[in-house]
Amino acid sequence: MKNIVTKEWLKQNLNIDTVRIVDCRFSLADPQKGRQEYLEGHLPGAVFFDLEKDLSSPVQTHGGRHPLPDLQELVSKLEEAGIDETTTVVAYDQGEGAFAGRFWWLLKYLGHEKAYVLNGGFRQWAEAGLPISASIPTFTKAQLQHQIKPELLASVDEVKEVIAGKKENVVLIDSREEKRYLGIVEPIDKKAGHIPGAINKPYTEGLAGGEYKSAEEQKQRFSDVNPEQEIIVYCGSGITATPNFLALKEAGFQKVKLYAGSFSDWISYQENKVD
Repeated sequence: MKNIVTKEWLKQNLNIDTVRIVDCRFSLADPQKGRQEYLEGHLPGAVFFDLEKDLSSPVQTHGGRHPLPDLQELVSKLEEAGIDETTTVVAYDQGEGAFAGRFWWLLKYLGHEKAYVLNGGFRQWAEAGLPISASIPTFTKAQLQHQIKPELLASVDEVKEVIAGKKENVVLIDSREEKRYLGIVEPIDKKAGHIPGAINKPYTEGLAGGEYKSAEEQKQRFSDVNPEQEIIVYCGSGITATPNFLALKEAGFQKVKLYAGSFSDWISYQENKVD
């Protein structure tokens, strides 16, 4: 696996200076829960990054429910955690994949080559009886050389071009559950449905028990998508699309972008149609 590490690998590399572990646990229903869980116990040496305070910027008129963070602020926080471009960074959440996926994608967007997600997350680590610590680590501030990879991000204008037929050979993938894709239920956003022309590949189908399925299984999931096509993945607010982004990369797809604003950004423009 190119973007994923096992708990066995991490256990063996826990105390290596060039490895940094990032706890990304979060609950959309209770935004304080992730930090509380971190304080109660986390992987030894792990630093905490909060989805809404560190990995997103405040909500505005456009940009969706979890707009991308100010990148210079994010870089500064990574440097405070002792992370530079040579650091191997392993992110984990409870096992959902989405919160660690957001952090992983942001590092990839910053051009960081050594970013990984812990397969199975905190839940499997704890269930295996592996070490847990309540001590808060501190690190010498690093200097992170970064180069943004614009080819990993899709804008609302680019999605509009795809729908208008001005940009051909692009597949839009909606990563939400089928009921939300079909508009049968919509528990969060002001409109129900999906971006016109998008196909549905729920991100949860790429995981089993908190672990990513194999590269071969991911290829099967996306067997109806042409690897030569450009792919734009989205979800409700750009969080749960990131496991699909990672799964596509594992399956060997090269041209993958994240529409970070996702459906919540799309519907913030009155003129945008919904199916």
